[in-house]
Amino acid sequence: MTTVKITYNEPMSGPTAFALPSGFPREISREEMAALPVRRYEGEVVMVASHREMVRAMDDIRRESVFGWDTETRPAFRKGEMHLPSLVQVATARAVYLFELQKMDLSGAVAEIFAAPGIVKAGISVADDLKKLAMLFPLDPVAVLDAGTVAQRHGMEQTGLRNLAGIFLGFRVPKGAKTTNWAAPRLSAQQVTYAATDAWACRELYLRFRELGMV
Repeated sequence: MTTVKITYNEPMSGPTAFALPSGFPREISREEMAALPVRRYEGEVVMVASHREMVRAMDDIRRESVFGWDTETRPAFRKGEMHLPSLVQVATARAVYLFELQKMDLSGAVAEIFAAPGIVKAGISVADDLKKLAMLFPLDPVAVLDAGTVAQRHGMEQTGLRNLAGIFLGFRVPKGAKTTNWAAPRLSAQQVTYAATDAWACRELYLRFRELGMV
């Protein structure tokens, strides 16, 4: 197992707390969440499972200063069972790229984008995702930002993507496909939309935090 040393854009611990921007609540109730409109990513999604698609994805990602990201893993239902990520999704300003790790060797491409110091990688609960990716291939991530940690440092207790999207973006992110089989030979349209939406929402959340002076 590879040991991952992670360089974050936002300090991950420490006593310093920052004020929450005016007009934003520290938490959102289930009832308030249920009243929000549902939003899904509606832009282009590229399934990266060939050399041609990988080249296109890398050309786009290298042009970015920030991307949103997440991973998806086949669920484990038995005690002691564990699976490693099947998918890495990366959202730029122009598209979302779904790196299908089981279709071809994408280790070099994924390792490169996470090692790029000039690109902020915005996600949620990133440490666990990075550790699991590092069990698949060597990884030296830098400039990673955990939006949940940013929220926590501003005094918030609800630090998950869906709660933060509700509070700061004003919409509800659906979660229906989370426990589906991400190792399937062909992902369903629902899975593709779900995965793309999570990565896109992470990017949108980072941009909102930056607009509010939180990062």
